[in-house]
Amino acid sequence: MEVSQTTEHQVDDYLYQYAANLLASGKKGAEVEHLLLLKGLPADSANAVVQELEGPIRAAKNAQAKKDMLHGGLWCVGGTALTMAHIGFVFWGAIIFGGVQFIKGVTNLK
Repeated sequence: MEVSQTTEHQVDDYLYQYAANLLASGKKGAEVEHLLLLKGLPADSANAVVQELEGPIRAAKNAQAKKDMLHGGLWCVGGTALTMAHIGFVFWGAIIFGGVQFIKGVTNLK
């Protein structure tokens, strides 16, 4: 009897991880629910798994977007400040890299 419980628990973990990977890769909740249904998970369980995972995944993506904005802003401002200091160099790399990273963070923030 213990073997069937272990196997059932492993299947649950597999489906949970499967759903988390799909959501983290950008799939919509409805798509993930449908794919879980195709894997044999009941509709109410599929809905519960998606609802439980969406919040933490959204929070992690927002945290990463805020870090991108901070680091991008620092690179851009730092490159601009060093360029304006008239030390003989134009820090295009830092300015462009920082600007792109900042914009990436803004677009990913939800």
